[in-house]
Amino acid sequence: MNLLFSDQVQIRTLIVSSALLRWLWRQRIRLHLEGTGINPTPVDLHEQQLSLEQHNQAHRITAMDHLQRTGALHQTYSKPSLLPVRSLNEIFIGESLSSRASYYEISVDDGPWEKQKSSGLSICTGTGSKAWSYNINKLAEQSVEEVLKIGASQAGVKFPLSRELIEKVTDEYNECLVFSPDERRLFYSVREPISNRVFSTSRQRGFANKSVI
Repeated sequence: MNLLFSDQVQIRTLIVSSALLRWLWRQRIRLHLEGTGINPTPVDLHEQQLSLEQHNQAHRITAMDHLQRTGALHQTYSKPSLLPVRSLNEIFIGESLSSRASYYEISVDDGPWEKQKSSGLSICTGTGSKAWSYNINKLAEQSVEEVLKIGASQAGVKFPLSRELIEKVTDEYNECLVFSPDERRLFYSVREPISNRVFSTSRQRGFANKSVI
């Protein structure tokens, strides 16, 4: 049966008024780009395969950006560019060539800057907290069991590590990674961090209202 537009509106109104439909507010991520070599034009990576020369060019732009920040090169930064589309699930910041490590500095909620090296940075909303971000940070029961054994040994405490206890601890930790879609905060995750004398990761994950990379 084909319905006129007016009939469809009446049906939708009836559904809402009868409490058969519940509205849910979902927060989104707003992204500003600023720096050298910024191209705000969106590119679909599924349809574009960069050549080695294009990757090298992008790497040279990144190197020039670093020289300018350190004062070794003077170049005018582009004005802040607000991307026209807001992210519903998450954004990922990293090298377009996945075999390369990402070098960046990060500040969370106007806190101190920290140099990091990793395979990328994921920032998600509550809507995306059940997807990629969850799988980046979730713990397996095997890992929880091994940590509990080490903790009990170091503390000199003996208690039975039943399968039920391990499952409960694992589930409780993993549930903390998921939050409501209407919450205004974000959850950031440093994927596969590399720590040495130059790069540090004081916090590999956490909640934030603003992140600057």
